Amino acid sequence: MTALLLIAGLVLLLVGAEALVRGASRLAAATGLSQLVIGLTVVAFGTSAPELAVGLDAAWRGSVDVAIGNVVGSNITNVLLILGLSALVAPLVVSRQLVRLDVPVMIACSLAVLALAWNGRIGRVEGIVLALAAVAYVILQIRASRRAGEDAPVPAPDAGATAVRGPRGWIGNGLLVLGGLALLVLGARWMVGAAAMSAVSLVDS
Repeated sequence: MTALLLIAGLVLLLVGAEALVRGASRLAAATGLSQLVIGLTVVAFGTSAPELAVGLDAAWRGSVDVAIGNVVGSNITNVLLILGLSALVAPLVVSRQLVRLDVPVMIACSLAVLALAWNGRIGRVEGIVLALAAVAYVILQIRASRRAGEDAPVPAPDAGATAVRGPRGWIGNGLLVLGGLALLVLGARWMVGAAAMSAVSLVDS
């Protein structure tokens, strides 16, 4: 049962991510926004929905170690495992903006969390500061994109992008994005539940 729940959660994560990216890219082509801006907003926050759901649920239930471990562990995995495996599959081209802005911001965020957690507690005030910093970062990225002239309308990524034109297209692709987010959250919950059951069974044995 645990294995089936784990596999089902993984499938939902994959399907949800695909639906989210497909719907967001079509909306980007229709609105004239660059893929970068859409990636920094809908896709970036949408793919973080599983971590957000798990973190909020864990914090609400008082499982603060799970909430903190979820964030720290996912970031370590993203930087080391995902980036490393991606580079093994194909060499990665690093843009100048990534080196000058995004990577320093990532390092600064890690140092900020270290400083905030140094006393053993991250309270509501610190949480508000971190959330506002995330909003400021997105605004900064959008402005940088516009200054670089990357906000010009982009061509449709595929033939299906033309379906966005008209009310039905907007509603359909909006539902595709929302459905993808829902599948991501549900898949994450199932995977976390399966992992928790596995941990309990290992302790009992």
